[in-house]
Amino acid sequence: MAKEDVLNFEGKVTEVMPDARFRVELDNGHMVVVYTAGKMKKNRIKTLVGDRVTVEMTPYDLDKGRLVFRHKGDAPPPGPRPGGARPGGPQRRR
Repeated sequence: MAKEDVLNFEGKVTEVMPDARFRVELDNGHMVVVYTAGKMKKNRIKTLVGDRVTVEMTPYDLDKGRLVFRHKGDAPPPGPRPGGARPGGPQRRR
């Protein structure tokens, strides 16, 4: 199967399943089971219930797919944290 033979859909994660699989409701109303793509695993991109995602599917099996992109939603803007807290906590003196 060539790379051009895939279909891309957007949807919302409704359930986290074992073995890095997710149940996704596509924008057209269909429910599919998807697995996390290798690049997302490699870069440790976490996916949670409610995330907007892009799913890649083959036209031969429209019940399964591959999760290829997690859309950034209402993430807090980068900048100083309240109270000047450091991300790793306070540093210890040696």
